[in-house]
Amino acid sequence: MKNKPGRVCPVENAGKLDSKIRRWFQNPEKILGPYLKPGMTVLDFGCGPGFFTLDMARMVGASGRVIASDLQQGMLDRVGQKIQGTDLEDRITLHQCEKNRINLAEPIDFLFSFYVVHEVPDQEAIFREINSMLKPNGKVFIAEPPVHVSSKSFHQTIDIAQEAGLRFMEKPGVFLSKTAVLVKDF
Repeated sequence: MKNKPGRVCPVENAGKLDSKIRRWFQNPEKILGPYLKPGMTVLDFGCGPGFFTLDMARMVGASGRVIASDLQQGMLDRVGQKIQGTDLEDRITLHQCEKNRINLAEPIDFLFSFYVVHEVPDQEAIFREINSMLKPNGKVFIAEPPVHVSSKSFHQTIDIAQEAGLRFMEKPGVFLSKTAVLVKDF
């Protein structure tokens, strides 16, 4: 399948994104553990039904904050239902973004984008915005699906991120994913 910017995973498919079986292969604590610390402000960009969001909130602790951002209100509603009445409700803020704009003014320590960047029509604009939101030494973790995103397209995405001022740091291993972690140096 080719990379088709702007094509968004429908809310009706959210159950496939949020399965217990997926945790065996893409465990949020293993993937994010090296990057998240208590007290951080993190953005789950394209949070979907919150597969990573709740674990992120536990990792940043009571002094931290997770902003769960998605284009689709239906996905945010699913996250809201999961956290309603729990201690995580105070740690997670739901935020509806736009197609080519996150539209947050709050500085963040870490941005996590799992299988989302290929859906953004204007990657140049989004990476400029991400760079402006990141605190110094803030990090961006990008994972893309190998079926939808070719190696060439993924490398182009990383080049765009670097042109926006982010520096490639490492390539963590994540099952069925092309990955990169980038950092804002200043």
